[in-house]
Amino acid sequence: QVRLVESGGGLVQAGGSLRLSCAASGRTFSNSAVGWFRQAPGKEREFVTAITWRSSSTYYADSVKGRFTVSRDNAKNTAYLQMNSLKPEDTAVYYCAAAAFAYDSAAQYDYWGQGTQVTVSS
Repeated sequence: QVRLVESGGGLVQAGGSLRLSCAASGRTFSNSAVGWFRQAPGKEREFVTAITWRSSSTYYADSVKGRFTVSRDNAKNTAYLQMNSLKPEDTAVYYCAAAAFAYDSAAQYDYWGQGTQVTVSS
C-alpha cells in the first residue's frame, strides 16, 4: 500500500517556475515507479512524466520536454516535479501516482494522490 500527497501547486505567471512534491508513505514506494499526470477542466487526464524506481530512466510528454524535470529521493520517500518556463496551457490539477513500472497510461497506476492545482496566468 502506498499513500501519496502532492504539494507545491499555486498561481504563477507565464514563464515562471514551480516545484511540486509528492510525499509517499508505505514500504513499497522505493520499489515503485512514479508518474505525474495532469487534468485540465473538461479534458482527460494526461501523462506528463514518469521516473523508474532507481531513477535510472525518465520519460516525458512532448509538451513538457525541456521544461519539466522529474526526480525522486527514495531516502525521503519523495518525488519531485520541477516545472520551468510555465505556459498558460500547463494550467491543470497535477497528480502523482505509483506503479510497478513507469507507464504513460493512467490506467496502469495503482496509487494516486489527491492532486494539487497549478494555475499559470498569461
